[in-house]
Amino acid sequence: MKTKFTMLSFEPHTLSPSDLQGYLQSAVAPRPIAFASTIDINGKPNLSPFSFFNVFSSNPPILVFSPARRVRNNTTKHTLENCQATKQVVINVVNYDMVQQVSLASTEYPDGVNEFEKAGFKMVSSDIVKPFRVEESPVQLECVVNDIIALGNQGGAGNLIICEIVKIHINEKILDNSNKIDQSKIDLVSRLGGNWYSRSNQGLFEVEKPLTTLGIGVDKIPDFVKNSPIFSCNDLGKLGNVEALPTQEEITIFVQQNFAVKGVLSSDDEQKVHLKAKEYLNNNEVLSAWKVLLAKQ
Repeated sequence: MKTKFTMLSFEPHTLSPSDLQGYLQSAVAPRPIAFASTIDINGKPNLSPFSFFNVFSSNPPILVFSPARRVRNNTTKHTLENCQATKQVVINVVNYDMVQQVSLASTEYPDGVNEFEKAGFKMVSSDIVKPFRVEESPVQLECVVNDIIALGNQGGAGNLIICEIVKIHINEKILDNSNKIDQSKIDLVSRLGGNWYSRSNQGLFEVEKPLTTLGIGVDKIPDFVKNSPIFSCNDLGKLGNVEALPTQEEITIFVQQNFAVKGVLSSDDEQKVHLKAKEYLNNNEVLSAWKVLLAKQ
């Protein structure tokens, strides 16, 4: 006997904008991610991810992404403002190796803050357009903006940015023997609702949303951590997404209460210390990872 379920039904105007957005983002998914690089009229770079995005034509090659007006206060995003001013953008494809840093780049830092530096990405000059490319992205698409269509003037309203690709850059490491993109090698990720993402060859995983306050950024992580071979780019993204580093008192109490950590620290083996911190990162215990890393500094 089949179980009968009741449908939850409503008209969109009866929901709050945030609830409506949540339902749509969870139902229309998974969605590819456009990691959009722009510059303002003074040449200052901006970098931000958008999951209202797809390819809509191959001849001419057209991409469309949509920076929506903010639901909470109906303001527009720097990416939209920059595209309106310069008519240029680079769309960087997002794979699993960079997803934590991409999430960190979505933090709404003040105008003029360089998200490349905050998220720990390297800027690469484009060949045709002025916005920079993200070196870590496996595919980088230089685009000119053909049109921008505003879909409304209230919070949550999208703005369709219609882009024409003028140059394509593909990292050779994701190609097969026929110079075609190998879907397992590119390891794309996509966006769902809430904290959920999908990895194209492995399924669902979660990425904690960036703080409503500002994360310290990868640029504030000490060099001995950034240069360690133990930590991946995703690890650095997690470490950069804390509002503040733990205090010395918090570190001391943590070490005193954790015999395993105390033993690792007493060995004077930096690699063991970093491996212990990585254990905490793998469990998403980011502040504990920081306490291990900073205990002997």
